[in-house]
Amino acid sequence: MKTKIIQITSGRGPAECCWVVAQVLKHFLEAVKHHGIAYKILQREKGIENMTLQSVTIQLQAKTLDVFLSDWIGTIKWIGVSKFRPQHKRKNWFIALNEIERKQDLQIHEKDITYQATRSCGPGGQHVNKVSSAIRATHVPTKTQVLVMDSRSQHQNKKIAKIRLQEKVSDIQLEVLKSNIKTQWENHLNIERGNPIQVFRGSDFKKNTIVKTFKKQRNTLKNELRNQLNH
Repeated sequence: MKTKIIQITSGRGPAECCWVVAQVLKHFLEAVKHHGIAYKILQREKGIENMTLQSVTIQLQAKTLDVFLSDWIGTIKWIGVSKFRPQHKRKNWFIALNEIERKQDLQIHEKDITYQATRSCGPGGQHVNKVSSAIRATHVPTKTQVLVMDSRSQHQNKKIAKIRLQEKVSDIQLEVLKSNIKTQWENHLNIERGNPIQVFRGSDFKKNTIVKTFKKQRNTLKNELRNQLNH
């Protein structure tokens, strides 16, 4: 299962570009659902005007994502009259859809976990049994701890503890990722205006058909097949 982090951003663009971000988000999520891709919105930065977004960050998960994203990553253009400044002469507005760099998820290994048996405690600190079946597990590299007393079986509690440690470490990594998103957004403030990957038009946001050679998609598909054969 592949995981990628995608950001749709207006860069330094005005309110019109923030409106385009909100509209593109709707179309993008429709395409994501149509392709059966799991998604989670990690962060939203609201624009100055109502119903606008300065940026939005989305986590995608699927077996393959490269071919789908090859139709989206890049500059996105909207051709239309500003709803905020109808007299404005500008008709072309640009935003970007970028992939956020992320470190590989930290996988927990058994050799990095220490287990300590302790007695399960009930309300008021009273021991619910005399056997030390509860398990306190510590992931040494990150100093993350969990206490598990779900079962009377020490062995079962150890298994649960490892799962919860992985979840807790993943949550910590996600928080670190969120704190880095703004920094990476600042690196993408200057949006290229040429060769848009997607073009939309008008107040109803109709999608323009872009004639493509499909060379990029073919190369991406070849790389995916090559990687699968090498594993």
